Amino acid sequence: MFYDLARRFMFRKDAEWAHEFALDNLRRFSGTPLSLAWSQTITDKPVNFLGLELKNPVGLAAGLDKNAECIDAFAQMGFGFIEVGTVTPRPQAGNDKPRIFRLPEADAIINRMGFNNKGVDNLINNVKASKYKGILGINIGKNKDTPNEQGKDDYIHCMRKVFEHASYITVNISSPNTPGLRDLQYGEALDDLLESLKSEQMDLTAKHQKNVPMLVKIAPDIDAVQVAQIAESLLKNRIDGVIATNTTLEREAVKGLRFADEAGGLSGHPVREKSTHVVSELKRITEGKLPIIGVGGIDDARSAKEKLSAGASLVQVYTGFIYKGPRVVKEIVESL
Repeated sequence: MFYDLARRFMFRKDAEWAHEFALDNLRRFSGTPLSLAWSQTITDKPVNFLGLELKNPVGLAAGLDKNAECIDAFAQMGFGFIEVGTVTPRPQAGNDKPRIFRLPEADAIINRMGFNNKGVDNLINNVKASKYKGILGINIGKNKDTPNEQGKDDYIHCMRKVFEHASYITVNISSPNTPGLRDLQYGEALDDLLESLKSEQMDLTAKHQKNVPMLVKIAPDIDAVQVAQIAESLLKNRIDGVIATNTTLEREAVKGLRFADEAGGLSGHPVREKSTHVVSELKRITEGKLPIIGVGGIDDARSAKEKLSAGASLVQVYTGFIYKGPRVVKEIVESL
């Protein structure tokens, strides 16, 4: 009931204003009686993933809390794990506004944020200030003005910074909103990046005496050959897991709707089938050897079970959470 009223108010406002308004209030009131408005008790459905013990398999996807400012509030909503970021070595403003557009007829969002964040040092300070003791993923990227040829230096810089504070690290090479970023998903560029990151991960494991799994987040806009090539590279470089998928550039499912022609990544219901297909292909090609987190168009128990049946071990929500609020977490977990 509370979220329905809040959504009615926020959906009358500019999408990015509403996003910032929500985060600001979650941050301010997470330790007060007002947090009862979003807190909920969810039955534990424990799952082990890459050696991590989760209370349930439903997580918050990266992108919603880029600067890790609201970890405690999201924990109160019952998520089994929380992923923050994408964070870059240096703060950056992202792309010009407006850059978030709602398509309510399709339960979808288009965004072209462009890795707007306050930098990795700010994120680490927020993580340290959090009381959360659960599973925390930190999603890392490169700065927009860093050439792809030097991109691995940005990822390595972020990995070194976040390693001791993360339960797992996600390497984001699939956002459509940083020019050229998706080129890192293919061929020699991908192998070079993954080889360097794996070497760094091993060095950091020895240094900190702590195992922090590394996952790679990929795009849905890839064909069967590309899925196979990416899977081969991930396995060859002993990457721990994969997150499938990021947002799509495809617009067929929202053709004719207001904002459908805006540049950026499309998320929500229209990406559901594409992301599930990538999950299924990854599972088939790797014969289940590559643990998968499924994300894309998950907004109810049925869509979550669809990802799990396709081969995902865990699922994440973002756009479905924007449209339905915390109850979508409870609905999914209690259906499992």
